[in-house]
Amino acid sequence: MGCECSKLTKCCWSSDYNGSVPEDHNEDKEERSELDDLPAFREYNIETLRMATSGFSVENIVSEHGEKAPNVVYKGKLENQRRIVVKRFNRSSWPDARQFLEEARTVGQLRNHRLANLLGCCCEGDERLLVSEFMPNDTLAKHLFHWETQPMKWAMRLRVALHLAQALEYCASKGRALYHDLNAYRVVFDDEGNPRLSCFGLMKNSIDGKSYSTNLAFTPPEYLRTGRVTAESVIYSFGTLLLDLLSGKHIPPGHALDLIRDRNIQMLSDSCLEGQFANDDGTELVRLASRCLQFEPRERPNPKSLVAALIPLQKDTEVPSNELMGIQDGAAALPLSPLGEACLRMDLTAIHEILEKLGYKDDEGAATELSFQMWTNQMQEILNSKKKGDVAFRHKDFRAATEFYSQFIDIGTMVSPTVHARRSLSYLLSDMPQEALNDALQAQAISPIWHIASYLQAAALLTMGKENEAKAALKEASTLENKRNTNA
Repeated sequence: MGCECSKLTKCCWSSDYNGSVPEDHNEDKEERSELDDLPAFREYNIETLRMATSGFSVENIVSEHGEKAPNVVYKGKLENQRRIVVKRFNRSSWPDARQFLEEARTVGQLRNHRLANLLGCCCEGDERLLVSEFMPNDTLAKHLFHWETQPMKWAMRLRVALHLAQALEYCASKGRALYHDLNAYRVVFDDEGNPRLSCFGLMKNSIDGKSYSTNLAFTPPEYLRTGRVTAESVIYSFGTLLLDLLSGKHIPPGHALDLIRDRNIQMLSDSCLEGQFANDDGTELVRLASRCLQFEPRERPNPKSLVAALIPLQKDTEVPSNELMGIQDGAAALPLSPLGEACLRMDLTAIHEILEKLGYKDDEGAATELSFQMWTNQMQEILNSKKKGDVAFRHKDFRAATEFYSQFIDIGTMVSPTVHARRSLSYLLSDMPQEALNDALQAQAISPIWHIASYLQAAALLTMGKENEAKAALKEASTLENKRNTNA
C-alpha cells in the first residue's frame, strides 16, 4: 500500500519545504474584520431554529447522510437576517447531552476565515443540533464531479488544496487536529467563491469517536486496524482529496498509487485540464499526494509542511475566486426589481399596488384547499373574513384589513403566505413595524423561497432603522426573485 519512494525518484520528497511567505497586511486586516463580524458561540432554543428553517421544511434541506449518526442539514435564516445551516442529528447519536454541549462549545471557540465556522448549538430534550455559517456556493464535490457549465480550473484546484491545508493547520494549532471523514462534500464555497472547510467534521460523528462511514477503499489503512481516527489519518484523507483535484474523479488511493508506480501520471490527470498546467506542476501535486498516502502514518507530512509545499504551486493569485469559479460575486448586489426599489425607497403605496396586482397567484395550493372545504359553515366564515380583508386592503382601510386578516389567521385552519404579506404591509402602514416583520417572517416560514416575504422583511427592518439587516434581506429577496425568474 506504500508509495515505494525508492522506485520513484520523481514521486516523493525526502524533506519538507520550509520556505516562508510574506504576509499581506491589508488582506490580514480584511480577514480579521470578517471574523469580528461573527457572533460568539451561543446556545439556541429549538423554536428559534424551527422558525429559522421554516419548521425544518423539506425545501430547506441541504443534505441527508450518515449511517452511524444519521443527520439532516438545513439552510435557514435568523431574525437578524444572518443565514445559517443547521445540522440535526438523529436522537440516538448523542444520548449524553453534556458530552454534546462540551464538544460543540470546544469547536465553537474556533474562528478562522478558512472554516465555515460553528455559530452555536441546541440541546433540548432529544434534540441535538449544530448551527454554522451558511456557504451559498455548493460543495467541492458538486464543482469537481457534477459540474454543469465549466470544469474547475487548475489554478482554482490548487487554491482549494492550499486553503484546506491552511484550515487543517489552524485547527491543529488550536488542538483540534482530528477531522472526521474529510472528503469533497466537507469543502464548501462562500459568497466570494473561496473554499472553506466545514466545521461539522471537527465534531465527533458518534459517541465513541469512531468515524469513516465512507467506502473502505478510501479509508486510512490504520483505521481498518484500530477503528480510530488519528491526526495522520486526516492527512491520508487530504491525500485522497488531492487525487480528486488532480483527476476530477474519486479514484481509490490504491489504484492511484499503482498508476503512480507505473509512471502513468497521464491516467490520473483530468482531461478537462489539458493545456492548463505544465507537467512539473502535476508531478509536484502527485508527489504531495503520494506522501500523504504513505502506508505508515509517521511518514506522512504534517499540515504545516502541506501549506509550505502548496504555496509555491499557486497560480493566478491575483484573480478572485469567484472569477476562477465562473460564479457571480456574492458581494455584488443584483439589480433591484420594481418591488425591491419600492422597499428601498420605503414607498409603501407602490408596495401596496404591487401586492394588490399580484393577488393570490402564489397561494394556489392553499386556495385549492380552501375551495374544497367551502361546504362547511366554518370554512364559509373563514372565507368571508379573508374576502372582507381583501376589500379593506383594496380600499386602503388598513386597520380593518388587519382585523379581518387576523380573524382568518387566528382560526388556524388554513395558511396563506399572501394573507400574512398583506397583513404585514397593513401593519407597516399603521406604524407597527415589529408586527409587520413577524408577519413577513411567518410568510417565509410558510413559503421558504417566496421573494415577497423577504422584500417585506427588508421594508420592516428599514422602518425600524436596522439598515444592515435590511440590506441583507433585500439581497436575499433579489436573489430569490432572480432564481424564480430564471427558472420560469
